[in-house]
Amino acid sequence: MKVIFVCSPFQGKHENIEKAKKYCRMLADMGYIPIAPHVYFSQFMDDHNPNDRRRALEMNKKLLEFCDELWVFGDEITEGMREEIEYFKKIKGKDKIKWIKEQTLSH
Repeated sequence: MKVIFVCSPFQGKHENIEKAKKYCRMLADMGYIPIAPHVYFSQFMDDHNPNDRRRALEMNKKLLEFCDELWVFGDEITEGMREEIEYFKKIKGKDKIKWIKEQTLSH
């Protein structure tokens, strides 16, 4: 089974967590293992606290090392997502990144 990193907006917003959970379910239904740290880390870290945010991004980078692919969900690329994408490109290559646009998700 491939391990897929879910790269989607968070910014401390509850609605973004709900979207990420749907993306995870979609990936699980496709036979993949989804990794969405913003769903998990948001349970005990505060994205509005600069220290927590930096630590979470560093932990995300470590988790990226275990992932086969990175899937970018939606049309918005936040600062945190950009950092994850650039790191993943560096360690795994851009051919392991899949872009899932918003209109694809609504169908």
